[in-house]
Amino acid sequence: MMTSELTELLAIARDGLGARAERPRKVLIAGAGMAGLAAALALLRAGHEPLILEAQQRVGGRVQTLREPFTDGLYAEAGAMRIPRAHVLTLAYVEQFGLSVSPFTMANPQGYYYLHGQKHRIAEADADPARLQFEFGAHEHGKSCGQLWEAALQPFVSMLEAEGEAAWESICAQYDQYSTREFLEMNRWSEGAIEVFGLLQNQEALMNSSFLELLREELGRCYTDMVEIDGGMDRLAWAFLPELKGHLRFGARVVAVDQTDDGVTLHYETAAAGRASVTGDYAILTLPFPVLRHVETLKPFSRPKQRAIRQLYYDASAKILFQCGRRFWEEDDNIFGGGTITDLPIRNVYYPDHGRETGRGVLLASYTWSEDAQRWGSLSHGERVKEALDDLAEIHPQIKDTFETAASKVWHDDPFAGGAFALFDPGQQTLLHEAIVAPEGRIWFAGEHTSLTHAWIQGALESGLRAAAQIHRHGEHAA
Repeated sequence: MMTSELTELLAIARDGLGARAERPRKVLIAGAGMAGLAAALALLRAGHEPLILEAQQRVGGRVQTLREPFTDGLYAEAGAMRIPRAHVLTLAYVEQFGLSVSPFTMANPQGYYYLHGQKHRIAEADADPARLQFEFGAHEHGKSCGQLWEAALQPFVSMLEAEGEAAWESICAQYDQYSTREFLEMNRWSEGAIEVFGLLQNQEALMNSSFLELLREELGRCYTDMVEIDGGMDRLAWAFLPELKGHLRFGARVVAVDQTDDGVTLHYETAAAGRASVTGDYAILTLPFPVLRHVETLKPFSRPKQRAIRQLYYDASAKILFQCGRRFWEEDDNIFGGGTITDLPIRNVYYPDHGRETGRGVLLASYTWSEDAQRWGSLSHGERVKEALDDLAEIHPQIKDTFETAASKVWHDDPFAGGAFALFDPGQQTLLHEAIVAPEGRIWFAGEHTSLTHAWIQGALESGLRAAAQIHRHGEHAA
């Protein structure tokens, strides 16, 4: 079900902000991630003059496709790697730019569970959960972890069916205080069932995060019927450039923000000219809050905004990627797409659908979050590769003979990101969200952290269009 706001944003993406601006405004945008690109394009098409300042030499932010050090024809996603078909706003841009997509295989029964030193095909273990030798409570006997989870979600499904999107207000009021672990305990799950859920649903490292984060993804069908952009996810970001190329300045790192009653000034640094500044009528700051915290605000933000910038939690994330000389997971193990889950430090392995025409493939050898990712971030790239190779070899011994090169990405160590994505702690939606999204004078805020669709391209696009629409309206009504 689409909310009325999403319907409005979808119309903006397709048809624009409405009537062209009678009084065009100069709008400064900090950051050329998906939020900044969407905002800039909408404003430009409405007759305004956007200018994006981007510290790096690329667009996309946490949409980053790696083509090096891999051989020709191969690539891998350091950041966003999939789009749910339920994310209609993201797919509207994909369609608008004429990009093609292919299915992203999320789950594959031919993959493995490698737990406690034993390897099981997912299909076999799901058919006979006793193989995994976890101890469930007496009240849980005869039920799979999936059945328990479906039963726990059913009351929310029923509420949404009966009340529509209005149900979220009461859901949030009642459940914002709970972590996922606390929610499961409240539903009388045994420790064995909680452990199985954490391992098999990739939630173990996220158990102390807000339950609402997981609930939104589950009810929003974020992990079913998914696609990937052919040729790399960064093609979506680059597709904005033909129209925006004259409105974007690379290598310009914003270091300070100032505003008056009449305008906003962004101070920035470049490698060639040192410190410079630019002034506009409005500004949109899309920088993640860990980055924004290190940007000087010459006219301080309100105390609620300052608190939100300090306190909003960002999760850690790490990926380790291996180029392999042959696709042994397909040739030897009959695994075409999907993933393997393990309790080894690598935790999650994903098998690529793309690249088959090369005979090679870039395996996502490890995808981790939170505490699981923190450990990988503390290692050098070489140490990550060595340890991940040893882990993966326990599941796929062929990796030792087929490994060719590797890449790794640790988002919480990236100075331009400061984390992988915003992820509410229990209670933070109630405490912080209103302050996160509120404008400060002539400054608006965008980025996935200002949406409730954290960690997804859709959230970034929503926030960018929302900020652009508000500035467009404000500019037309301002004296």
